[in-house]
Amino acid sequence: MHSMVATVDRPAQEKAGEERRRSLLAASDCLLEDVEVLRLDDHTETPQPLRDAIRALQVRLGRHDPPPPPATLHAAHDLVFAVQQRLMAANPNNPRPNRHIGRPGGQPMVTLVRDDKRWKLLTLPPPPNNAGEEEWLDLVESTVERAWDRWCYAQQHAVRGARAHFKPHIAVAVAQTAWSNYWELYEEAERIRVRLRRPALSLPAGTAAALRV
Repeated sequence: MHSMVATVDRPAQEKAGEERRRSLLAASDCLLEDVEVLRLDDHTETPQPLRDAIRALQVRLGRHDPPPPPATLHAAHDLVFAVQQRLMAANPNNPRPNRHIGRPGGQPMVTLVRDDKRWKLLTLPPPPNNAGEEEWLDLVESTVERAWDRWCYAQQHAVRGARAHFKPHIAVAVAQTAWSNYWELYEEAERIRVRLRRPALSLPAGTAAALRV
């Protein structure tokens, strides 16, 4: 009887665990987005609400008494990256995305664009354990969409910098880096879909115009 109950409960437990993992990934992604926006606006210190949110994420991960959240945005980036690395799971039986040298699959990296300006380069997530191809492709497509959104934000920042005559060369360099990251991810996602024999991704509105710039 105990064996039958365990057999019935296991799929439900695995599904609940995967839903929790994806929820934590989404929360960490939102925190990274908050950090990026602040850094794009040349902030260096982590505001208290963001520190509280980072601490809450660590508590959700099971750390009942986590250390104080990072005081600087650079350190906050590193901490949330580490959280995402632990949440990412690899499945060698599925086609795998590329990864940056020295980085586990799916983990972003920060690159120096120009002067002291840094930008996060996204990578496609590896196939999660106990998930089908469609779920993985949903994660891949969400990553590509986020890269597009980040380029749109960087492009708007470059326009504002040009109009205000405030470091426009740096803002343009960031926008170019963001575009390259988006397009590389888009092409990589297409290669994965071809291997899995899935329909192609649809290009966001405005992509053709951006390619002509």
